[in-house]
Amino acid sequence: MKKAPARKAPGGKPAARKVPAKKAAAKARTKSALAVSPLAPKKFAKLPPLAGVDLGTAAAGIKYKGRDDVLVIRLPEGTTAAGVFTTSKTASAPVDLCRTNIRGGSGRIVVVNSGNSNAFTGRRGVATVEATVVAAARAAGSMASEVYVASTGVIGQAMDPKPLIDGMATALFNADEDQWDRAARAIMTTDTYRKLATRKVEIDGSTVTINGIAKGSGMIAPDMATMLAFVVTDAAIAAPLLQTLISQGADRSFNATSVDSDTSTSDTLLLFATGAAMKNQTNISSVIDPRLAAFRAALEDLLLDLAHQVVRDGEGATKFVSIAVSGAESTSAARRIGLAIANSPLVKTAIAGEDANWGRIVMAVGKSGEAADRDRLAIRIGGVDVAALGEAVPGYNEAPVARHMKGKDIDIEVDVGIGSGTATVWTCDLTHGYISINADYRS
Repeated sequence: MKKAPARKAPGGKPAARKVPAKKAAAKARTKSALAVSPLAPKKFAKLPPLAGVDLGTAAAGIKYKGRDDVLVIRLPEGTTAAGVFTTSKTASAPVDLCRTNIRGGSGRIVVVNSGNSNAFTGRRGVATVEATVVAAARAAGSMASEVYVASTGVIGQAMDPKPLIDGMATALFNADEDQWDRAARAIMTTDTYRKLATRKVEIDGSTVTINGIAKGSGMIAPDMATMLAFVVTDAAIAAPLLQTLISQGADRSFNATSVDSDTSTSDTLLLFATGAAMKNQTNISSVIDPRLAAFRAALEDLLLDLAHQVVRDGEGATKFVSIAVSGAESTSAARRIGLAIANSPLVKTAIAGEDANWGRIVMAVGKSGEAADRDRLAIRIGGVDVAALGEAVPGYNEAPVARHMKGKDIDIEVDVGIGSGTATVWTCDLTHGYISINADYRS
């Protein structure tokens, strides 16, 4: 039997293939779910240009159509570099490349794409990274060891290097110092808004700027940083010290957040220092240099800002949750208890349903594996004492807690009654929106 000819639309073009009703409905749900998060910032930071730092974007069609999906950051000669990366045992080919190159402590160019993570792609994935490095080094006039590649998106799909390399060339042709906003947009996947932050600090009379962008919305339980984040400063800081700063800063910010307890194969946080604002000053190279204190504080504040923006854009999120743990055996124990609460589906769904079910918090503390005294455990929600000495507070009135649960910012405090260890972690609620986004992610 002959196949019927393709139906023609007006103008002679083949008509669009009819989408099954269930598939169309799924896509509609996803589109609705990707409306801008209700927790998005009211205003987005305007990042100032940094001398010698050029950014360019391009639409390469790697997955998305009609939007930029490639970012290139070109850095001046002499830029120092540091970074932290996922501890996943199935890390992507770009992460492997960055881990190797960061040892040299120098950076000249960063090439980023969204839509395909180039993870679990075997030798083809490595070949794509190698081809990108060769093209980028040639374009920047740098050594291959000064090139960094980062990819985010679907896992397990081979990635043709040509669209990425062509996109890089276009991005470089259009690059200039004032494209931070476009850069933040180009690296988005299921993000509903771009994530930017900037800080300024005085060092010996020189005004130093720190700019940062990030992307992340789902698969967020960083064991180093966030999905992707790029921070550039015009301070003059030696690479070994820069590495100390970013490792410690990530631990106090991104590593203390979770959206869904899943650690990405692509987590990459890179920090670059050009030195352009301190040309007549020596590099800061020691942790005891008095010039470092203000810079460190500003950097950690920026990293925490970006980390919170990622959590507030958690897939389907409607609540931003702070969990402060005290009375633990150590800081690390307090963090593990906090993350046990933050990653509990029962706690997160109770928050989504605005249900003050504090018994689920008790459960999460108990399953953490860390020491806790059941008969000294105390819980506060929204500043209201809920439980103390291992039981509900006498005369506990749930009404003010229920009112607190209806807000967008939820505060939970837990004292486990063992020692002096404290930590704060941040998460979001778990809603039907998360399911819709991830059920339809590849469609």
